[in-house]
Amino acid sequence: MARVTRRKFLKVSGAGALAAKTGGMAAILATGRAPAYAQATTLNWLRWNDFVPASDQLLRKELIPEGEKVLGIKINLETVNGNDLQPRITAGIQSGAGPDLVMLFNNHPQLYAASLVDMSDVAEAVGKADGGYYPLVKSNSNDGKNWISMPWTIVGGMIAYRKSWFEEIGSPEFPDTWEKYREVGAKLKAKGRPLGQTLGHTFGDAPTFTYPYLWSWGGKEVEADGKVVINSKETLESVKFMTGFWKEAHDEGGLAWDDTNNNRAFLSQTISATLNGASIYIESLRNPDKYITEKGAKLNTDILHAALPKGPAGQFSMHTYFSHALPKYSKNEKAAKDLLKWVHSKDVYEKWFVSQKGFATPPAADWEKHKVWDEDKVMTPYKVAGRLGRTPGYAGPSNAKAAEVLSKYIITDMYAKAVQGMPAEEAVKWAESELKKIYV
Repeated sequence: MARVTRRKFLKVSGAGALAAKTGGMAAILATGRAPAYAQATTLNWLRWNDFVPASDQLLRKELIPEGEKVLGIKINLETVNGNDLQPRITAGIQSGAGPDLVMLFNNHPQLYAASLVDMSDVAEAVGKADGGYYPLVKSNSNDGKNWISMPWTIVGGMIAYRKSWFEEIGSPEFPDTWEKYREVGAKLKAKGRPLGQTLGHTFGDAPTFTYPYLWSWGGKEVEADGKVVINSKETLESVKFMTGFWKEAHDEGGLAWDDTNNNRAFLSQTISATLNGASIYIESLRNPDKYITEKGAKLNTDILHAALPKGPAGQFSMHTYFSHALPKYSKNEKAAKDLLKWVHSKDVYEKWFVSQKGFATPPAADWEKHKVWDEDKVMTPYKVAGRLGRTPGYAGPSNAKAAEVLSKYIITDMYAKAVQGMPAEEAVKWAESELKKIYV
């Protein structure tokens, strides 16, 4: 090893310091050294296991290595089952240590608002550059004063269904009302092709079905002032209808499903339709020779998407919303915000968005113009998912109380209890009691 004298050390280190002082970032890059703070910064980023595996591969193999070079930091990406994200941030906040950035769903950030770093500086700049955030984005990520999480994306919830199977029982068009869907579902189940739907404790497909279903009958959790009004004639009618609908048309094992079970059931061709993001269709495109229909055709040629049917009060939707939260316990606030600014820059975010093939809808309006929506008409309905849908807590705000109701699955459990045999009146009274414990 060559001997480094004190004179040589001072000469080299002095040159680096002078370059930083007089030449800014260009001079630092010229010295071949990252800024001193970055050399000691390791950022821990916790996300879900993406239902589009290609996007996780893109992050690990291309975007994160690129980001480490540009930002001069080390990025440790950890991915887990989506249902494990909320327990992880809860544990981190309680212990004062955990991941620096945590992905959360829907209005869950509202539960932790007091323990999260204000993201307004990053969120407002990105939103303005991208044409403005959709209202549902602000409802979930803004507490009325600050942006408490950084918007990431929206996964539109629509019904994936087997076109040929619906045609075979006399329904060339997807049923537009719950009554028609029940009739069609009963015919399909009689042929061994039931509808598939979860009523379990899982973050995506359960609430994005039960909340819009409730609203479509005219039911709601609370009034705008927070008064609990779920025990209504409209809610009761929705529960009564669901009990018959479930038994007549559904795979009753769906009570125990998470957000992956219905994907597997559809791809194995044991159900005819299910509320989902577009991951089923995208998987059938990714492995076209693996998924073949009973007639020998590629499954991806027999899948279409439709919105949830309408009820007596209209047609509604609730889409799964994704954002990143930065807990106050993190010692890497600047590095975390720098990463978010970089990953949301148009050229970087676009790479990730394109890898999703329409599964994810960006949170701001300008992305509706992207060419990806014109490349596959089966995916086009997802383009405007961000414009549609209510947020949990309607008709009140999607605040911490609404987030608690969502995280406890009270609305979903109301229906689950009824289809398992609890009288509809008792199921509704149970939900009312649980809501009043929160909305006090």
